[in-house]
Amino acid sequence: MHVGVDVTSLIYDRGVSRYTANLIISLLKYTPLDVSVYGVSFRQYQKLITKLDELETQRSFRHRALRRVPVELVERLWQMGLLPVKKHLPALDVFHSWDWLQPPDKDLALVSTIHDLAMLRFPETAHPKVLKAHQRSWRVLKQRQAHIITPSLATKKDVIEYLDIPPHQVHVVHEALPESLIRLAHSLNETDYQAIKEKLKLKRPFLLFVGTTEPRKNLKRLIQAWQPLSKELDLIIAGAEGWDKLKKGLKGLRFLGQVTDQELVVLYTEAQVFVYPSLYEGFGLPILESFYFGTPVVTSDNSGMREVAGNAAELVNPEDPESIRAGILKILNEDKEAESVRRQRMVIRGQMFSLKRMGLETAKVYKLAKKEYEAGLLS
Repeated sequence: MHVGVDVTSLIYDRGVSRYTANLIISLLKYTPLDVSVYGVSFRQYQKLITKLDELETQRSFRHRALRRVPVELVERLWQMGLLPVKKHLPALDVFHSWDWLQPPDKDLALVSTIHDLAMLRFPETAHPKVLKAHQRSWRVLKQRQAHIITPSLATKKDVIEYLDIPPHQVHVVHEALPESLIRLAHSLNETDYQAIKEKLKLKRPFLLFVGTTEPRKNLKRLIQAWQPLSKELDLIIAGAEGWDKLKKGLKGLRFLGQVTDQELVVLYTEAQVFVYPSLYEGFGLPILESFYFGTPVVTSDNSGMREVAGNAAELVNPEDPESIRAGILKILNEDKEAESVRRQRMVIRGQMFSLKRMGLETAKVYKLAKKEYEAGLLS
């Protein structure tokens, strides 16, 4: 089977970028599929090529269909029914689209990953432009009877309820820890580690949050929960700056912006507690990352976060700063025995989410999508 994957999202260095990289690695390493990639960018075209070179370690792509054009232009052309994917990749059986953008091809089985529906559950936290683009994408997916992959059972339920997609077309395929982060953790020598620690000025104990500063990440309540602890602990927020307007200038509150993967390794390793009190997450990959580095986690008792964390994290009410603070204090005050039990649970939990399983289960969805599309053509 010949599968095409839209890899445009790789250039953005966000959660969806990590997902796409993991997807490509899992397909190349653990499945016999012929994998071709489709991607567009104008300003970051070379970055896209570099990212793909880094991923093409197990075996080669069947074909690369990369175009040096703005994403916005392709978006407009696809809405007009122009520039189909099969013009560049005519032998495709299935196309795995980016959830932001759907191709105009009607003669091709379509699969797409919907990571979460937070913008429908919490519309006040959604950027209007982002919501509009996704609504347009969802309409196409429904019209095309696409098969949908979700990273959690929570998101599957939301897709069925909010988008009215038939249950048999929605499939849970859990994400996995990025191999690139594991490789970095093993390759980072002590000299480089200490240099990064100095660069980031990690001189005091700190709580860590990783993610884009957008409203659903619930950072205002996290800051409220942290403030009474600020004499003993800094709060470090690492991630791209989004559209959430946060109070800055508080002593001990540090916004690092986008960080490198090497810096992320050091931050996870050095943090006292990783705090991830989002209002909603489709999965919560940073939880797995923190588990891998042995850093205890406080996260929300809802959606994909509860599915990922299980009994290995301290689950709290994200809408209550007191609950968030209590979760942090519980971990900070654990005795040696409780700490040991938690660490064992973190290891076990992390092992439940593998790239091999991700690749094999995704391949099953492709096979089903191809079969149903062909049956539809023959009926």
